[in-house]
Amino acid sequence: MDANEIRPAITANRVPTPTLERLATYLKCLHDVAQAGVTTISSAALQEMAGINASQFRKDLSYFGEFGRPGVGYHVADLHDRITAILHMDVDQRMLLVGAGNLGAALAGYTGLNDERLQLVAAFDNDPARIGRKLGQLKVEHVGSIATVNADLGARIGILAVPRSAAQAVATLMIAAGVRAILNFAPIILRVPPDVMVRNVCVTQELSVLCYHLEAMPAGHRHRQGEG
Repeated sequence: MDANEIRPAITANRVPTPTLERLATYLKCLHDVAQAGVTTISSAALQEMAGINASQFRKDLSYFGEFGRPGVGYHVADLHDRITAILHMDVDQRMLLVGAGNLGAALAGYTGLNDERLQLVAAFDNDPARIGRKLGQLKVEHVGSIATVNADLGARIGILAVPRSAAQAVATLMIAAGVRAILNFAPIILRVPPDVMVRNVCVTQELSVLCYHLEAMPAGHRHRQGEG
């Protein structure tokens, strides 16, 4: 089956977001085993690599049709290609970055984006000291030029790496410029239209969850985990 043939069979609204998150994890595992020369893999082996129950893995795939063969497992290249198509990462996805500070610089320097056909095509800031400077391979533009720049680029994904106080205003500029999906690193809930998707990345929230689980662990287990 051509990977593209699976697309009409299901819409994103029918697939739970946690399933899509796990698909991204499976994709990374498949990339790693392919790099190691592995051609077939079992659900049990993927469970070991991804830390996700094999039955959950099979359930996640069931949203999208038939995969693998009993007793044989999954062909790594085929499964990788099909999950890539499901996530629409088999085509180049252009992205805008707003915020050229330390976080923005780290994101711009992350080479893994290009590996997954995620192209950072423009960077913006409002600090005169940053505008005109290089951020990775990009020249930092003034944030007020987002609409003009993106009229040519056509990016639909925006990465928001600005302070909380500026986040909503910048998100509004992004949306007006044609962005329909935002990865938000600012600690604020953005107000966006129904046709715009936001994913929030809150470091303090994630660390708070870790702190809770850390203290909930048995003392001996906490000690062993901290050794080496």
